[in-house]
Amino acid sequence: VQLQAYGGGLVQAGGFLRLSCAASGRFNSIDTMGWYRQAPGKQRELVASINSGGSTDYADSVKGRFTISRNNAENTVYLQMSSLKPDDTAVYSCAASVVVVPPKIFDYWGQGTQVTVSS
Repeated sequence: VQLQAYGGGLVQAGGFLRLSCAASGRFNSIDTMGWYRQAPGKQRELVASINSGGSTDYADSVKGRFTISRNNAENTVYLQMSSLKPDDTAVYSCAASVVVVPPKIFDYWGQGTQVTVSS
């Protein structure tokens, strides 16, 4: 199973970016998908997650500004980020809990993508 992330880049404060992450390979289904981020000198933190039923969870710092969504048919998760702040600058990574062979679930990570917000 591989996760490929797209998007990211440099944006001014107040701007927006959209990240996407597609899962590929052989598996039965995907349970939860999510986005994490890690800023220099800080611990990795969960930004947002979404389960197979569409229920979402967000870090307090991004509520109202970020929206996570997924396309189950395409095994893809998206993170729409708006009203970006310099504090959002970090490497963003996607993750997924994948049902490879029921009932076994394995966690997979995609490569990180840099998001830089200038003031």
